[in-house]
Amino acid sequence: MEQTFYTPIVRLDDPHFPLVTYRIGASGWPVAVLRGTGIRIQTIASARSVWNLSPAEIAREYDLSEEQVTDALAFYEAHQGEIETSLAEEAQLERESG
Repeated sequence: MEQTFYTPIVRLDDPHFPLVTYRIGASGWPVAVLRGTGIRIQTIASARSVWNLSPAEIAREYDLSEEQVTDALAFYEAHQGEIETSLAEEAQLERESG
């Protein structure tokens, strides 16, 4: 009798941030995105920290609601280590693949 192995489905969504979900990124790892948009949370966080845009400006730039932007920024603050680790891994994969 042949054995069948199943990969468990893991829910990554954080119930505290209903507007954020995950999708599989180019690296094959889950990436946090705004639900229904595909916009990466790191993109919203960069707009805030690098370009110094306000939540209202980010919302206008990416055609989002301020609620989506606020949720994305709060998610980033709560999961910053996870997101930064993912970015480092993606950069490493890019360097290795040339």
